[in-house]
Amino acid sequence: MLWILDVDASRRKVLLPIKPEQDPLPLKSQIGCHLGNKVYSLGDTWHPDLGKPFGIAYCVACRCEAQRSHWGKTSGKISCKSIKSHCPAITCSNPIEIPGQCCRVCPKALPPPIHTKKSEFIFEEFEYFQEKDDDLYNDRSYVSSDDVGVEDSRTEYIAFLTASSPVWPPVNSGLAKAKFNLQRSNLLFSITYKGIHGLSRVRFTDPDGSVLFEHPVHRVGYPNSDTLCGIWRSVPRPSLHLLRSGHILVSLVTTALSEPEISGKIIRHKALFSESFSALLTPESTEEALERGLAMLTLSDVDDNLHFILMLRGLQGGERERIPITVQIVHHNHVIRELYANITTQEPDFSEVLPDLSSREMQWLGQGQLKIAVQTEGRHGQRISGIITVRKSCDTLQSVLSGGDALNPTKSGSVGSATFTLNENGTVEYQLQVAAIMSEVTAVTLETKPRRKIKRNILYDLTKDYNDGKACGLWTGANARDLHMLLQSELFLNVATKDFQEGELRGQITPLLYSGMWARHENLPIPLAGQYVSPPLKTGSAGHAWVSLDEHCHLHYQIVVTGLGRAEDAALNAHLHGFAELGEVSDSSNGHKRLLKGFYGSEAQGSVKDLDLELFSHLNQGNAFIQVSTKLNPRGEIRGRVHIPNSCESGSTPLSPEDFERESVEKSSQRHSEDLGKDSRSCHFEGKLRAHGSRWTPDYDKKCTVCSCQKRTVICDPIVCQPLNCTQPVQLPDHCCPVCEDRGYLVNFVCK
Repeated sequence: MLWILDVDASRRKVLLPIKPEQDPLPLKSQIGCHLGNKVYSLGDTWHPDLGKPFGIAYCVACRCEAQRSHWGKTSGKISCKSIKSHCPAITCSNPIEIPGQCCRVCPKALPPPIHTKKSEFIFEEFEYFQEKDDDLYNDRSYVSSDDVGVEDSRTEYIAFLTASSPVWPPVNSGLAKAKFNLQRSNLLFSITYKGIHGLSRVRFTDPDGSVLFEHPVHRVGYPNSDTLCGIWRSVPRPSLHLLRSGHILVSLVTTALSEPEISGKIIRHKALFSESFSALLTPESTEEALERGLAMLTLSDVDDNLHFILMLRGLQGGERERIPITVQIVHHNHVIRELYANITTQEPDFSEVLPDLSSREMQWLGQGQLKIAVQTEGRHGQRISGIITVRKSCDTLQSVLSGGDALNPTKSGSVGSATFTLNENGTVEYQLQVAAIMSEVTAVTLETKPRRKIKRNILYDLTKDYNDGKACGLWTGANARDLHMLLQSELFLNVATKDFQEGELRGQITPLLYSGMWARHENLPIPLAGQYVSPPLKTGSAGHAWVSLDEHCHLHYQIVVTGLGRAEDAALNAHLHGFAELGEVSDSSNGHKRLLKGFYGSEAQGSVKDLDLELFSHLNQGNAFIQVSTKLNPRGEIRGRVHIPNSCESGSTPLSPEDFERESVEKSSQRHSEDLGKDSRSCHFEGKLRAHGSRWTPDYDKKCTVCSCQKRTVICDPIVCQPLNCTQPVQLPDHCCPVCEDRGYLVNFVCK
């Protein structure tokens, strides 16, 4: 039974059931979607009939989409979404409901139409998956790239950033690749750049050059990282329309210039979905040149064929329409592959395939030892090249290991949790923890999906690094195929024990999209297990969570769960429907529990700004827990203990001298607001008046940006971090600049 949660804030929350298929089923020979006794053709849209007493759910839109299985078989997939967010704003205090319509309207107003055009559907609330035919092995947890619908793949975009103006010599020699993922109305981005320094912000503009949004530069991991991460939250509808139509320009701005250094148009691209390797191409000669290139590469699913797409900019073709080029794959200055092509200045992008890579070439590709070079011919001939490395991203490679996802499902109430870091040279750092396990661990292995249930395919053995519930180490022998499978979510972790020799826990390694939560890059997640519930529960589900407090004592969390059954258990649905809550470990302290979120799917994230003071105390003492409850186990399915040292129980965190000065300036500005209104030199920014010469931190970035008012002009600059006299600086969640580790802070988990 699948449930939809009515999230209309003006009504009482109601659980609406969607009934599963009933026998007899329609003929499966017809390609489409089967729900109950109804058959829907591919592309059909409808409002689901929930039966008595609910009737037709006019605020839910469903569509039958085509999907291709891992073995090429086409079937239908039903995707449904709440469309209440499309309702227009209500301008009256007494709206009414119209039978057969979703949106409430004002009296005497015409009911707004319900748009059901294909382009307006963004199906992210939940999905109903039909069972797939699999005569080899049915791995219920496996989700491959073939299972993603057409609309889902369109949420990814790319931009190739180069010098803004075609002048000679070029203004800037830098270039960058920006990758975007649109999640509901939030635009997540990761930008890898080369040849540019002193970056301060990422700017989004419309075709007229008007600034739509600016994001200060934040780096994930080390301060010298060449990858920027960020989120444009709650993108306005007009900007979303510009984004989908390819009319938004993204730029990188430095501290030295207010104008963009490099920029590029955000577009959809078919290469994004399966990209595993990439390269930024710059001129090899010392002379200034305009030519720049971006290569996106991937491997075939079965054969060792290397597919790539080249995006070239600034080519000088002279008067010729076609420009002959030579593309080479180089290893240590030796050309090992070469091909020829013709391009034009109007269409400089092209794709090609290098067939049958040898085992040595696959090893070199995975280790970052290959370079791709493009040589143009003629009087303006130029050669550009770049090292091919694994795809860089701000996402977190992680895995939750559960008994429900084991080859032979188990229900022991234990959990496994792992994170991975992929380096440019192809080495893979891994950290794994196992908790609440009842028998001795005998093997920890990295595996591919088995072709047959009785024959597992072990790719790498981590058992030697396992000790006392943890495994931490470095995988150095991966080739290009191994890394491709890791990035395409085709690898699994398996934990075998004395009681379950084939495996008690198993989990698929998947990317967790960047969320802006620093805790994901600093600490291991908190394991969530059934054995930690009171009383202990033997369940096949498991999870892990990152939880942190910011400098304002706001709690941020992200939870990932897995291991729940699908069609074989009618009490559980295709994805988790649960409630996440934060509370104290003692069951007698029901007064200090806080519901975080009710959610569908496998993830939940959010923030809470008004926790009880006693909960802060329990977080500080390590006596708090995160718990996920389900329909089958409303008193708790999985739970984990949370320990966050803090001083929030005193009401707020201590103010630093800089914070105290900032607060004093703000209070002084409030006292003299009337005088400021009369001062022609004052500035109006973010809804507040600021005095001429004053300095403050803006609301959009309280940590790493300082603004000042200079004669009615607001100037915002990033904080410049001073160099540190230590070899391993660390980044603290409540500080903009990194600090030395000898202050007593430990950021990353250390293997012992």
